[in-house]
Amino acid sequence: MSDLPRKAVTRTAKLAALPLGFAGRVTWGLGKRIGGKSAEIVTRELQQRTAEQLFKVLGELKGGAMKFGQALSVFESALPEEVAGPYRAALTKLQEAAPPMPTRTVHSVLEQRLGEQWRELFLEFEEKPSAAASIGQVHRAVWHDGREVAVKVQYPGAGAALLSDLNQLARFARLLGPLIPGMDIKPLISELRDRVAEELDYALEAQSQRDHAAEFAGDPDVKVPDVVHQVDQVLVTEWIDGIPLAEIITDGTEEQRDRAGQLLAGFLFSGPARTGLLHADPHPGNFRLLPPDEGEAADGWRLGVLDFGTVDRLPGGWPATIGESLRLTIAGEAEAVYGLLREEGFVKESIALDPDAVLDYLLPIIEPAQAEEFTFTRGWMRAQAARIADPRSPAHQLGKQLNLPPSYLLIHRVTLSTIGVLCQLGATVRLRDELETWLPGFLPEEAEEPEEAEEVSGA
Repeated sequence: MSDLPRKAVTRTAKLAALPLGFAGRVTWGLGKRIGGKSAEIVTRELQQRTAEQLFKVLGELKGGAMKFGQALSVFESALPEEVAGPYRAALTKLQEAAPPMPTRTVHSVLEQRLGEQWRELFLEFEEKPSAAASIGQVHRAVWHDGREVAVKVQYPGAGAALLSDLNQLARFARLLGPLIPGMDIKPLISELRDRVAEELDYALEAQSQRDHAAEFAGDPDVKVPDVVHQVDQVLVTEWIDGIPLAEIITDGTEEQRDRAGQLLAGFLFSGPARTGLLHADPHPGNFRLLPPDEGEAADGWRLGVLDFGTVDRLPGGWPATIGESLRLTIAGEAEAVYGLLREEGFVKESIALDPDAVLDYLLPIIEPAQAEEFTFTRGWMRAQAARIADPRSPAHQLGKQLNLPPSYLLIHRVTLSTIGVLCQLGATVRLRDELETWLPGFLPEEAEEPEEAEEVSGA
């Protein structure tokens, strides 16, 4: 972690420079307005300059700032392409540049957490990490009983750096005003801080993974590796091979793409109902497509699921409001949909919107839920993004006035991320089947049998 500025003074200074730069850009924008440039052009240029500096600082800090940058990705489709473009480039570079820990540091952590004789726990241990991220890295190894395992080692000091970054970012929430108009950012950062604190706790992650592994044991569609061993800052789980979803995206057959898409949708929508937990980090790196075992049908590919560090706790399953809103939107019940959105805080009390305009905003987005099966494509995704991002469109003007309640932060992130992956796959998916099965409120309630009437007539 040599290039992660760990000194609080250094990190705080970098973040503190953000509002100063923002003030300068506002002054610059005012000067442009006086000079005759249109408000729309100035706003776009201001957004782009703000984004470039914000993402530059996030990239330098990594740690919690990187986590915040990843969380911002849920809003990407609402940003103009000239703003979203630098964001994507910065985040991609950030992810690719995650530096591995020096070998001696890995050995030091393992010695502290597993004991001086830690090597005796393994028959083999690969020194080169198989994956590195913002909080820790993974090494492939063979456990002492012969099982192949993944050893996740947390970066020393990562926890303090992450939480410090998020505390500092909370102070500068107003910076995001030009990027995400109308959004109440402070409670979102607070929610993100709570989730990141959980992600640092490998005991919580181990329990979440055990819960999923137990529920999906023997499942014909999903494989979750079990937890082998867990101590502070070290998590050992079963290793699973298979084809990384990123390879299916680039080189998979149509059959593999469709199968992967259906499995991904099925896992993410069924999870809260089956475990009370929502896997909240659905990017391609966390999934594998596992080939059928010998003797199984050729179409029996399964989805291997990794990394349960970020989960949303939904003990009652998906909120019924989501299913009800989808059903009412499909039915064209504008007033009822608007009422639900106001109740849940998607429309602030201080804002009044036209229910029919809200319905028009939502209908194209929920198109995949209306069809028997839907082919997700990058073109469809781009069309949705363009409709919302165009400052001249009614959808853009309305979208700026909507809010995201903190309790829906991870749900929103998961939904958008999943749709993004399905579009990358180009998968044809029977999404409606999954919604009907797992989403409370999506199907109309069946009429209750008039039990009392039957009793009276039979008396």
